[in-house]
Amino acid sequence: MSSLSIFPVPAFNDNYIWFVCDTGRRHVAIVDPGDAAPVLAALERERLEPVAILITHHHADHVGGVAELKHRFPLLTVYGPARERIPHIDVRLKQGDVVELRAVGARFEVLDVPGHTAGHIAYYGDGALFCGDTLFAGGCGRVFDGSHEQLADSLQRIATLPADTRIYCAHEYTLDNLGFAKWVEPDNAALLAREEAALALRHDGRPTVPSTLAEELATNPFMRLATPTVIAAAEARAGQPLHGAREVFYAIRQWKDREYD
Repeated sequence: MSSLSIFPVPAFNDNYIWFVCDTGRRHVAIVDPGDAAPVLAALERERLEPVAILITHHHADHVGGVAELKHRFPLLTVYGPARERIPHIDVRLKQGDVVELRAVGARFEVLDVPGHTAGHIAYYGDGALFCGDTLFAGGCGRVFDGSHEQLADSLQRIATLPADTRIYCAHEYTLDNLGFAKWVEPDNAALLAREEAALALRHDGRPTVPSTLAEELATNPFMRLATPTVIAAAEARAGQPLHGAREVFYAIRQWKDREYD
């Protein structure tokens, strides 16, 4: 049972800014505030005092609200990746660092998860992973200034976390991702059941995230790179035998980029 209260603040068309609160819902850490306006509205509505911002990577839809929030709340501590050039970061983080947020009652281990961007990090603690755009429900991020090899390796590292880890990604892309996952594994019963559940959630106006790592390992092709059905689909697409997780990942990521997205 988590000791934290975590809920999403919707932003833009499909972003989630995560609020991580103490059990008394007095203090909050804000994950990837791409827009200040919905954050400020939620802080007022929920009567929360912000104590920290946690940034996963440099893209504007994750950092665009930081300057305004820092201006409004000068005592906020901003944490972010050491390997990316992001303004307003107070504490620069890399693999193995620990973030202690005593006001919230949270402790996060920092994981290097490059690929989507070259310096992307994630925050893991209390059974939760805040992974930005590295891992999505049913999918993964595109490769921008990182590499396919990096992203494949990052996903494989995430796969070693406990299966009940809750995956707090930053976008509501689930139904779209599951549509592509069915191209890769059309007969995956767990995938078909997940899609049905996700459709019901969206019909009710509810988020499909967080997911669990167990769900991703059962239904997300980018987390199933050693699964025979995924390998077979990737090889059919590539038109040649593939060797190892990196080659399988590259084949299905290119397939999605070029023909589905």
